[in-house]
Amino acid sequence: MDSISKQTYRRFLLGSQGLWPGRRFSGLIGAESALKQMQALQLDPLVMVARSQDIAMHGRILDYKPDLLYRMAYEKRKAFDYGGWLMMYPMSEFPYWQLHMRRRAEKGMRWAAFTHPPKKVVKFVLDELREKGPLGNRDIEGDAVKAWSYRGRKETSVTLFYLWLTGEVMISNRRGFDRIYDLRERVLPKEFDYAAGVAETEGFFAKKHIAFHGIARENSLKTDLSYYIQRKVEAKEAKAQVERLIEAGNVSRVRVEGFGENFLVLKEDQAHLSALEAGKIPKAWKPRGVTTAEEVTFLAPLEIVSARGRAKKVFDFDYVWEVYKPAHQRRWGYYTLPILYGDDLVARLDPKLDRTTNTLHVLGFWLEDDAPKDATFADALASGLKRFADMIGAKKIDLGGVKHSKLRAHLKRAAAL
Repeated sequence: MDSISKQTYRRFLLGSQGLWPGRRFSGLIGAESALKQMQALQLDPLVMVARSQDIAMHGRILDYKPDLLYRMAYEKRKAFDYGGWLMMYPMSEFPYWQLHMRRRAEKGMRWAAFTHPPKKVVKFVLDELREKGPLGNRDIEGDAVKAWSYRGRKETSVTLFYLWLTGEVMISNRRGFDRIYDLRERVLPKEFDYAAGVAETEGFFAKKHIAFHGIARENSLKTDLSYYIQRKVEAKEAKAQVERLIEAGNVSRVRVEGFGENFLVLKEDQAHLSALEAGKIPKAWKPRGVTTAEEVTFLAPLEIVSARGRAKKVFDFDYVWEVYKPAHQRRWGYYTLPILYGDDLVARLDPKLDRTTNTLHVLGFWLEDDAPKDATFADALASGLKRFADMIGAKKIDLGGVKHSKLRAHLKRAAAL
């Protein structure tokens, strides 16, 4: 079993997600490639400064603008969004998700006012879509649900959500963040409109779990696989799946410095690990522009490498997205983002966009105790701020939240503010 240093682990997690050593994607094709590299992109409606998914793609795509994701997914049909834990996936995966969707249909919606929608409501919704084309919740009339559901106030709205979960309809587009649904056959490219076999699907999702996490904890497979295939996977079965993948040469076990458990890595990523452990950067990761040592990257609040406690385990960086905390309980700020510099998380900022004046306000800025405070870092931060402001359409940057006077003065000069 190979062993790797914690630095290699950290760099691999960043690099396998397309965040390090710099942006390696560009344009519409780059957006599709970035999503495949990431495996999945979590979507969120909040737009304090930009939506989490746009911040995530901005950290990977050299010339990213917020319309690029929708164009790639809904105009070019290269991706689909799905699930109660709302994620966007490459369109080529749809055949594997059909098992998940079929089992969703068999189980129904246990948390709604009904297990399965009334047949007459299902028929009505499908007829409306068939006759009128893509529709949103607000476009279809319906009776109020008999019991509260956060999926909709009307039977037709909850039914649309049910039909989406079961794969009969797909999201055709969005108005802002509102879902616009249409029949599956009018959204899904024909080459992907089939169901993969059960065994093939289970193997696919086992490998996807590992790819999504970069290096996955061996004991974590049963939880994610249970979700992907919509049936409970016991520890014994998950272990057997791992052994089959290892015997087939698809997966290897890895030990990571500082961790007492085994990790799993895909065969195609082993060469990258070896290169990193030797102090080299994989050729496939060559950035198109500046590196993260030359320009900082602001990580999205739902970024897989840092969200849900991973920042603390991997980077010794205590990060909690405090958007749902009451103001008096926040340690930092409402929409605080981690700052990636080189291969480390060194600071955080709380940004807000004033759309009336097109001003990016830095409401708060906090450096880690061991963060660099030299001119090189200040230049990298200024460059990152300018790129971020350009992405969200801000014409000015207010640095009022940067309390370090020397750093603030340097940023004003470097960013010509």
